[in-house]
Amino acid sequence: MNPIKHPEDPTWRWIRRLGFAGLIPFVFLALCLWLVGPELHPYVALAMQGYGAVIVSFLGGIHWGVGFRNALITPHAPTIHFTWGVAPSILAWVGVMMPAFAGLPLLGFVLIGCYVMDRRTWPAAGLAPWLPMRLQLTIVASLSCFLAAGAT
Repeated sequence: MNPIKHPEDPTWRWIRRLGFAGLIPFVFLALCLWLVGPELHPYVALAMQGYGAVIVSFLGGIHWGVGFRNALITPHAPTIHFTWGVAPSILAWVGVMMPAFAGLPLLGFVLIGCYVMDRRTWPAAGLAPWLPMRLQLTIVASLSCFLAAGAT
């Protein structure tokens, strides 16, 4: 396997662009919650909760991918990636089922928790070079959830 190690690598740049583009709905919907009228407010809040839940589930799915890769390389690979990989999806589902004023902060905290877990597990998987970007994405996404909750 040939890891992407240099920021000038075209794949590295493409992944960064996609990652930061993924922040657009977070920021846009958080702003909309402060600007839309009461008739649109529930729909925008649900859109924000739904998008946050999808991203949280995606972050858990990354761990399944790392776990599968590790299992192919090492016969007795740690199972933490599989165990943790399902937790974000369950928490995201709970966050969508809650009223927005409670579900959005939960999603913001789960995003932070996902970063903390990535910080603990990604270096052993050779993914440490991605952690600075993950931190930036986590800060904007979680703050967007918290700001959106403030508008509900």
